[in-house]
Amino acid sequence: MSQTFDLVTDLVARDEVRVSLHGQEELQADGIRIREVLSGLSDGFVVEDYPDFGKGPCVLLLQRDAEGQAIHIVWGIPKGKSGPAVIVTGYRPDKEMWEDNFLRRLT
Repeated sequence: MSQTFDLVTDLVARDEVRVSLHGQEELQADGIRIREVLSGLSDGFVVEDYPDFGKGPCVLLLQRDAEGQAIHIVWGIPKGKSGPAVIVTGYRPDKEMWEDNFLRRLT
């Protein structure tokens, strides 16, 4: 696991969550419901971890929607702060760009 994932999980459990405007737009565009993102967090799998990202630590997770379809969610924590957990963006991964398990990008 990752420390960022652990922090995000703790913040979500305390209901300290925000969705960025970009995140709202992208989730809506792909028909992903925020409640599915929140409820599926505990089963999320770390795809990429960016603990030293310039805007604050963030992590790309593979999660599943209510129908079990793969979704990628980028969670972040604002730089220099202890919360909230921010849904930065989310999307349905493109099968042309990811391996079948959606855990590795195709080169």
